[in-house]
Amino acid sequence: MNQGTLRNSALRSLSLGFRRWLRAQQRRFHLQWPPVGTVRFGSFRRVTPISGAFAQDRGTSIVRHYIEDFLAGCSHDIQGRVLEFGDDRYTRMFGSPRIVKGDVLNVAEGFPGTTILADITREVPIAPDAYDCIICTQTLQMIHEVRAALSTLHRILKPGGVLLVTSHGISQVGRHEGKDPWGEHWHFTSQSKRRLFGELFPSENVIIRTYGNVLAAMCFLHGLASEELSREELDYHDPGYELIIGVRAVKPVG
Repeated sequence: MNQGTLRNSALRSLSLGFRRWLRAQQRRFHLQWPPVGTVRFGSFRRVTPISGAFAQDRGTSIVRHYIEDFLAGCSHDIQGRVLEFGDDRYTRMFGSPRIVKGDVLNVAEGFPGTTILADITREVPIAPDAYDCIICTQTLQMIHEVRAALSTLHRILKPGGVLLVTSHGISQVGRHEGKDPWGEHWHFTSQSKRRLFGELFPSENVIIRTYGNVLAAMCFLHGLASEELSREELDYHDPGYELIIGVRAVKPVG
């Protein structure tokens, strides 16, 4: 545990009134550390990102590192009949050779490997209880009718099947209606995800994992790649900075 974490833990043990008084004294007598006005911004002192392309021009995106860490921890769930959104990258990466059949769903035409073209907020040509696993990465934030989408995913998941979802918490806006095939409508928190999934899945069947810290968030917003941070820096977890929220939800049997 570093000094910042220890300090924050100690502060939380104090009463709210005393914390407010203490912070007022810090401001009054300039007791902050580092002192106000002495922080060196270096390459970050700019109003535009270093890269505006989610690090695609620099290496591996920081959030991609977190997404793959989440799915690697759930790799045993990726088996049988699997549905993945966009392409089958993660079905192949984490599921082989346990896959019986893999499908790829897209809402728009023109994506190679698509086996199902459908809008999951409406009627879809998929039977109920069809999939052992559904992989839905970085998709829910693009769907305005998110409850309708989750209802469809719940319906087509087999009893005992697993839904694996990731989406942004802290992020720049990556899609715009009228410019891209779809827009971007939501950035979630672990709290909002827990409530949304709790409307369809029993609470004991939902596991939520968050990833990120202030350094990773700052670097991600500037478009830096995961290769530009150490593994220790990437894997330090601060629950106040949710860069990626992963959800593992199991449909009840019966």
